[in-house]
Amino acid sequence: REKLRERLRAGAFDEREVEVSVERPSGPNVEVLGIAGMEEMGINLKEMLGNMFPRQSQRRRVTVAEARKLLEEEEAQRMVDRERVREEAVRRVEETGIVFIDEIDKVAGRGEGHGPDVSREGVQRDILPIVEGSTVTTKHGPVRTDHILFIAAGAFHVAKPSDLIPELQGRFPIRVELESLDAAAFVRILTEPKNALTRQYQAMLATEGLEVRFTPEAVEEIARIAALANERTENIGARRLHTVMERLLSDLSFEAPERGGGEVVIDAAYVREQLAEVVQDEDLSRYIL
Repeated sequence: REKLRERLRAGAFDEREVEVSVERPSGPNVEVLGIAGMEEMGINLKEMLGNMFPRQSQRRRVTVAEARKLLEEEEAQRMVDRERVREEAVRRVEETGIVFIDEIDKVAGRGEGHGPDVSREGVQRDILPIVEGSTVTTKHGPVRTDHILFIAAGAFHVAKPSDLIPELQGRFPIRVELESLDAAAFVRILTEPKNALTRQYQAMLATEGLEVRFTPEAVEEIARIAALANERTENIGARRLHTVMERLLSDLSFEAPERGGGEVVIDAAYVREQLAEVVQDEDLSRYIL
């Protein structure tokens, strides 16, 4: 038996199939929808009634490796005290929680007092008591927001921070203005992340058997054109790289299945050739980029 246990732990039987019994929750598949206020309370009738019905066992035929994972997860679930986890989570949220509100400029009105500005002000007044400090009802219980840090951000291309209602402005006393991304920042975005756009396109074209290589000069040229497009038209930040890269490699992506593999080197000259019309014609760049 000891030798068998050692072989099992060593993975000698991982590919063998066995039949295991796993628990599955029993109960009606019902969701509470369409009742005002229910979405805030997070009441799920399925979860409530799931505990009222006995759990049923389900027989599954899986490999030993999969069976080990299933049984480990099942045992881990039994060892966790859900109530203590919930209480600790609520405590941490109330004491050290951070809430990031993005696109806050989209709810900033311009003082017209009618039309969409009315609904924008209504959204601000709904946010106000939460930021000031109140008790919010969640599916895990009431959460007090008095000590939660709220951070709001927005581009403010059209509206200004002063277009927010005065009460909400007072709840965000510290304002920081970020600098626009320049060509050097775009170069880092294109080269440093593991999922950089250049690597994504290389992986995508590799599925067609095409090996694509970007020279450092090509990356710098792409970054320069993206920064130039942001200066001439609306500054959309790093999103500009998506449209620039798509325009740059659109022909190559279309022709990739017909090339039958091979290697393609993207250099600065190729980048200038593909994006020449975009750089020279500002009106055209508004639509393509």
